[in-house]
Amino acid sequence: MDATTVGVDLAKNVFEIALADQRGHIVERQRLSRARFDRFFVNRAACRIVMEACGSAHHHARRLSSQGHDVILLPAQHARPYVRRNKTDAADAAALIEAARCPDIRPVPIKSVDQQALQQLHRLRSQWMGARTSRINFLRSCLREFGISIPIGAQRAIQTVRDALSNLDNPVPALLHSSLLELLTEIAALTERCKHIDRELARLTDQDPVVERLLQIPGVGPLIATALRASVVDIQRFPSGRHFASWLGLTSREYSTGERRRLGRISKQGDPYLRTLLIHGARAVLLAARSAQRGGISLDRLRTWALDLQERRGHNKAAVGLANKLARIVWATWRHERDFATTI
Repeated sequence: MDATTVGVDLAKNVFEIALADQRGHIVERQRLSRARFDRFFVNRAACRIVMEACGSAHHHARRLSSQGHDVILLPAQHARPYVRRNKTDAADAAALIEAARCPDIRPVPIKSVDQQALQQLHRLRSQWMGARTSRINFLRSCLREFGISIPIGAQRAIQTVRDALSNLDNPVPALLHSSLLELLTEIAALTERCKHIDRELARLTDQDPVVERLLQIPGVGPLIATALRASVVDIQRFPSGRHFASWLGLTSREYSTGERRRLGRISKQGDPYLRTLLIHGARAVLLAARSAQRGGISLDRLRTWALDLQERRGHNKAAVGLANKLARIVWATWRHERDFATTI
């Protein structure tokens, strides 16, 4: 048997494996338990292993790479079209072998343990922020049922609820008081957990020269810089800033045929977390630039361009356009190892 490529359909307990020769013909199939899968590649000759970039893929890729194998992680959305007929584990493994032969599908870089740990910190923070927002919204709806209006803003909302519950003449039934106070305590605990992660991320900015360089860009703080560092892995795989912005989903979707070319809204492909952070960073730059302009402070080219765009297209479109611009600046700063002042 001359198997040079192995397609692996990852799972929690049962792994489907397809072994193919140099022509791409499948010569063997195996269905392995987790223990057998861990031992399968130990004594095999070095080969090319293709997997989807899904859960646990980076862990298995690091382990197999340390054994001398060439591991390729393919984006799941690009491997899916190669599945023939019904979706099965065997069909998924065979589809990975076919997808690996396509030169237009770019593999996903293998993340290190530190990069994955950094990314999981961001995911955990997002979970806690979502839980905190959900509980604050419940407080709003709950007190609204008893005629108490909650102002906009998380801190103002929490303080208003505390003031309402401390007032002896408040219309909230006494039956709810203890539960609502416990909910306020839980919100405070979630807030402190998020602040702890923010402090951890800020501490990491002093240890990474790439993160330190990204922090020079307007609208990019420790949260955005560390998230980019953990998710992008290798900026060299993007040949231009537009490719990087397209990977983030910040470029227009195109509907073209013949001589007619139409550009629509942004594609929203890629990581929605990174895209959201960059757009929020762009909003902060716009608000600060508007305040500086009202105060008579001179602006640089980037902020002047952003405010002109806001006047012509509105705040939301200007925020997305500026986020696209910031993504291109991130690419140039990171790829060429230059400071922001020499990038614009």
